[in-house]
Amino acid sequence: MIYLIDANVLIDASRDYYPITRVPEFWEWLAYVAAAGHVKIPVEVYEEIQEGEDDLGKWARSDGIKEALLLDEEVDVFLVSRITDEGYASDLTDDEVEKVGRDPFLIAYALAAPGERCIVTTEVSKPTKQRANRHVPDVCNQFDVRCCDPFTFLRMLDFRTGWKSR
Repeated sequence: MIYLIDANVLIDASRDYYPITRVPEFWEWLAYVAAAGHVKIPVEVYEEIQEGEDDLGKWARSDGIKEALLLDEEVDVFLVSRITDEGYASDLTDDEVEKVGRDPFLIAYALAAPGERCIVTTEVSKPTKQRANRHVPDVCNQFDVRCCDPFTFLRMLDFRTGWKSR
């Protein structure tokens, strides 16, 4: 299984749960499991996290991180279009497209290899939301794409403090 990480997972982890300077073993572990091929980030998501001048942006740009994290493939534009049209709406306004952001890309990468990929996001299901307000878990569910929260992801890959690469 390859876990595709949504930007919000890393943003929230850096800000709230595992600040890079306070819990560096989390970020070392993440780089390690990414280099091993278990965790990847599509380029569209990577661009979102690396552009900041905060600790997360600096970490994302540090030696070897980009190479370890990036999913080495191009998105299927047909799948992005299908997910946008069927998962959100075919007539989104420019403001709605901006609100949806890069989520259709993330979901398209997962849909490209069904059963082999799982999206990790901090968004929670809100099935009554419509159009650009839809949440990633609900769109994933619509397309039979696996999705989990960050804590499930950490349990699945057995992250623990005191972790050391072997």
